[in-house]
Amino acid sequence: MAVILGQADIYLHAGGQYEWDSCAPAAVAIAHGLHASRIDGSPLVYNQPDTYMPDLLICRHEHADIVLGALKG
Repeated sequence: MAVILGQADIYLHAGGQYEWDSCAPAAVAIAHGLHASRIDGSPLVYNQPDTYMPDLLICRHEHADIVLGALKG
């Protein structure tokens, strides 16, 4: 919620989680016009046989390329 409310620029979670942990935050972020992806920039894909999701990035679109570039090193 902090990113949606403008209290934070990004939300980055690289510690792993399951689909049910990220689906609602990602859906709310997308509904508010934010960027939501894996930290390599690939889309979030749900309803998979393996429900583990290793990472999540939520941010404003203007920050996405900067953050993704920094994560690539």
